Amino acid sequence: MNYRLNTTDKEAKVSLLGALHRLAPLMQGESHNLVVVCFAILVNSGSALIAPILIGHAVDQYIVGKNFHGVLVYSGYLFVVFTVGLVATYMQTKTMGGVARRILFNLRNALFTKLQSLPVAFFNQNKAGDLISRINNDTDKLNQFFAQALMQFLGSFFLIVGAAVFLLSLNFKLGGAALLPALIVLFITQLISGWVKRKNTESLQSLGSLSAEVQESLANFKVIVAFDRLDYFREKFNDANQQNYRASINAGIANNVFTPIYTLASSIAQLIVLTLGIYFIQTGSLSIGLLIGFFLYVNNFYNPLRQLASMWSSLQQALAAFDRISEVLALQSNMPVLPAPQALRGAPLLQFENVSFGYPGGKEVLRNINFSLEKGKTYALVGPTGGGKTTTASLMARLYDPTGGIILLSGADIRTYDPKVRVQKIGFILQEPFLFSGTIHDNIVYGNEQYSDKSSTEMLDILTNANLHGLLQRFEKGLDTAVTTGGDSISLGQKQLIAFMRAALRKPELLILDEATANIDTVTEQLLEEILEKLSAETTKVIIAHRLNTIQNADEIFFVNGGEITKAGSMENAVNLLLHDKRKS
Repeated sequence: MNYRLNTTDKEAKVSLLGALHRLAPLMQGESHNLVVVCFAILVNSGSALIAPILIGHAVDQYIVGKNFHGVLVYSGYLFVVFTVGLVATYMQTKTMGGVARRILFNLRNALFTKLQSLPVAFFNQNKAGDLISRINNDTDKLNQFFAQALMQFLGSFFLIVGAAVFLLSLNFKLGGAALLPALIVLFITQLISGWVKRKNTESLQSLGSLSAEVQESLANFKVIVAFDRLDYFREKFNDANQQNYRASINAGIANNVFTPIYTLASSIAQLIVLTLGIYFIQTGSLSIGLLIGFFLYVNNFYNPLRQLASMWSSLQQALAAFDRISEVLALQSNMPVLPAPQALRGAPLLQFENVSFGYPGGKEVLRNINFSLEKGKTYALVGPTGGGKTTTASLMARLYDPTGGIILLSGADIRTYDPKVRVQKIGFILQEPFLFSGTIHDNIVYGNEQYSDKSSTEMLDILTNANLHGLLQRFEKGLDTAVTTGGDSISLGQKQLIAFMRAALRKPELLILDEATANIDTVTEQLLEEILEKLSAETTKVIIAHRLNTIQNADEIFFVNGGEITKAGSMENAVNLLLHDKRKS
């Protein structure tokens, strides 16, 4: 299945209403706060709409008549109106700020949870830096829109509608003339909104690519220095940075194109009101106070439109960000758990039946494979590099599903096992094991509920009883040895020892070792082999190794190459197969 993210799927693109609908589950528990916010917006808009009427009335009734007392009274009314608007604005900002942060928290949780549910194939096809950008940068764009632009957007909308109603009700002809420029710019806005959103999407994508380039360079910095290829990665970063720069410039131009258009429309509307207003005053159909009120309502109509022009870019950025977020949220794993397993008594521990597999966009790695693993036996997979050994082991552990055929675990389809049950049954020590920051104790008990609450002293006794304490002696501070992010504070060989202890403590029915002894010394390798011999007699072991001495005691050896898995028979025959394949290549 193709999991590559590119934001070209039309189903992933959403409108504002569509985004709000999809975000509704993340707003659970916020209904009371949203009601408070909407009430505050209405109060704030209402105060802004009442003020021009009061001012116009005060001009006609008291300023023209030089009634100072009346002016003071209406000034008091205006002070109360403006104060109410101020309080409503504060309430709106404070409440919505909290709502937006909680939505951001829930959205990032939902996004990260979705990523955890996706198969290994997804992460092979997408760069980690781009995924990080979606979790951090894209969600923050959405948060900024909710915390600031959305409420301003709604407030401006109410103010625009209210001002338009007052303009048309006070003088329909003058109001209609004042609103005419707005109709033109709204048409222009609708016309170029798609272009603005597209430029913002390109900007976010280029930022994701830049993040991916930085992440890749930092992750491989040792290799870069060792081969003195700083120039190569510098050029790659410069290309990504240039692309991001150009995309950002284009997005900036697109985001600011509305402001001068709306400013021009406001100026034209004011000129129309002034010209027609003077004419209506001369004909006696309009008073001076009403004309002043008209000017204020025109400002109340076009100022929010200018704000909408700047907020429209925030909306397009938010929608572009949500497109990228929706792409991930809409993904479904192609490795579902089927109905509960019904294991068969006497069945082999693991069985491949006509199994085929190929990576997306690549050639077929395995083709119609059939073999079985019996309980308590040791099996070895040998073959040339790239022959399919690690792929076979990954299928055994269900890191991937076959593209054809079926894999049976204890006689039941491996797809029917809950992941927690499956990982308890199958232990997998990767060629380059991953460790979490913390201590060795933290890494050993990670994901193992049986020992999650055990102290270091208790874990030491458990390791001793499991014959694993000898491995722990390879670390100066034992279980309290610190492990930094990615495990860079310890050697690769030590990482493999920790991974071995972590897997062995689970007492798996099937233990897969992918070059698990490739980076450890001979003495430690001998110790590891002794511990393997002391594992439960029911434990089936699968060993992948290039060093043939590590598999000389295997009960059966499989030769993996060219999409086929064949029984190699004796060690001598396995060596001959390898030599024959090497001569052919």
